[in-house]
Amino acid sequence: METPWFAKRPVKDIRPGDHSWLAYSGLEERDRVIGPFVREGLETNEKVVYVTDAPAELLPGVGPRHGVDVHAYSRTGQLRVISRRDACLDRRGAFEPGRMLETIGREVDAAFGQGFRAVRLTTDYSWLLSEPGRSDIAEMLGCEHRVGDAVSPSTMAMAICQIDRHACPPDELAALRDTHEVLVEVDPEFDDGILKTVRTFEPNGLRVEGELDAARHQVFAEQLAQVCLARRRVHLDFTDLGFIDLGGLNLLAQQATVLPADEALVLDHLPPDVENVIEMVGWHRLPGLERGRERAFTETEGMA
Repeated sequence: METPWFAKRPVKDIRPGDHSWLAYSGLEERDRVIGPFVREGLETNEKVVYVTDAPAELLPGVGPRHGVDVHAYSRTGQLRVISRRDACLDRRGAFEPGRMLETIGREVDAAFGQGFRAVRLTTDYSWLLSEPGRSDIAEMLGCEHRVGDAVSPSTMAMAICQIDRHACPPDELAALRDTHEVLVEVDPEFDDGILKTVRTFEPNGLRVEGELDAARHQVFAEQLAQVCLARRRVHLDFTDLGFIDLGGLNLLAQQATVLPADEALVLDHLPPDVENVIEMVGWHRLPGLERGRERAFTETEGMA
């Protein structure tokens, strides 16, 4: 199994030079990445440039609901909401990659002169692939390569390119992803260096990494209960879970008992050591838990 060449980072760790990719499964996931990206920039003397036809007060993470006065930031030039027509369309209304590059260059140069310490750039390209007369994928790939060439060497600019993962076929989505050096995701729900949990959206659930021991049962139980409130099937991705104690298994079984009768708590990508613990206890003694997707083995494991 090949190791991906790109980095995966929570949104809080995005930094200048990052040409980042967000393929979101729904508005909740998008807002939980783009919202913090926008807010942190406004709170730390960084310029935020958002190419969109949506009004500023409806952008993720801003507006009265978040206590952010978008009009005040717009007046100072720290928040720049630029329409698609002004940023990247030609006179006929067609997408023009060259104009997007000009917009990025212009805004970064202006930010330097205005005294901002960095520039955060973002736009959602889903409309290019879902509207009538969709752009050719080769044109988009060329544009993304050029954006990467502009952002990656920069000591000021960082970008998140957004797309609805359902807006194009999987092969095109993968090709667009591979033009980026960084895959951005939501910030962890919890991370103390021993246990890390990250919200997942497709499938709905949590990615659990590290060790789930007695000292962390309570915080994990609270997070799991919160995810289960949505009343959607809950998946736990255990790909990078190295250890779970018997109390942790009991915690999972207890949570499963409060799910609707026809639902189960699905355990995806079980590592061998964790699966052995479950087998020792017996799946029949853990009602409501269900084996999910199989884990892909690494080359090292395959030689063991």
